[in-house]
Amino acid sequence: MSERPEPRAMASTTEPLPAGAGAPAPASPPTVEVRVPPRSWRSEVRAVKIVWHRELIRFQKDRMRIVTSLVQPLLFLFVLGAGLQQLSAASTHGVELKTFIYPGVLCISVMFTAMFSAASIVWDREFGFLREMMVAPVRRSSIVVGKVLGGATVASFQGLILLALAWAVHVPYSLTLVVGVFALQLLLAFSITAFGVMIAARITQIQSFMGVMQMIVTPMFFISGALFPSGDLPNWLAVLNRLDPITYAVTPMRTLIFNHLDISAEANKVLNPPITWFGWEVPIALQIFTVFALGMIMLGIAIVEFNAGD
Repeated sequence: MSERPEPRAMASTTEPLPAGAGAPAPASPPTVEVRVPPRSWRSEVRAVKIVWHRELIRFQKDRMRIVTSLVQPLLFLFVLGAGLQQLSAASTHGVELKTFIYPGVLCISVMFTAMFSAASIVWDREFGFLREMMVAPVRRSSIVVGKVLGGATVASFQGLILLALAWAVHVPYSLTLVVGVFALQLLLAFSITAFGVMIAARITQIQSFMGVMQMIVTPMFFISGALFPSGDLPNWLAVLNRLDPITYAVTPMRTLIFNHLDISAEANKVLNPPITWFGWEVPIALQIFTVFALGMIMLGIAIVEFNAGD
């Protein structure tokens, strides 16, 4: 019989195939084309709108901020106004102290809310969000304008809450009063926010910004005559009062509210004396324009600072 051959063990050796010899080449990632749209006035307006809308969203979601920003104005209005009423009754000619300081409280509510809105620039810088906005294909001036308009809108809405308390200080409601007060609040909020953005452009820590705010804004509020009549002041205080830009917002606000009150001419003369420059009485329209002009100047400085920054 013929012997069958023993089967041989077959070794399976796998050798790598050379590239291009059956093995698929690694797929290259798809090329994504990045297209930056050209700048136009529409893109700049859209950038302003986005930054403005972002400020409104932040204000809407931060309810604690809405509540805490009302504490200081309410303390001035009801605690200080009621506490000093008996002491000042003889010098207010029958007008309650709460009614007298109400225009100043409307201004202070707008001032501090506007400054806190400007403080968010420092927060954005610390967390790196500001740098992302700066590299966007829009002008930096559009970012600044959107920030200022957003802060002014937020501060004006905050002032409307205090305007709703006019009945508590015996100020009658009317359409002209509401529209006039809101317009003055919006103008003041615009100027103060521009002032805050101008300061925040060079500050890198929120603690430093708060210190600067307390050092500058608080004295400006007290010197403006929001809590006392600006007539018959000492010479040094009268000079500071005329140099204080908040004075030119408080006086028109008080004039507007006093025109809706039934008070004597003597009380109006003592509690709401006109602003004078070297004996010349400054018209109300010029006072309002002064607030607007200062706001535009500070907005221009803030834009220059942002364009010069990193």
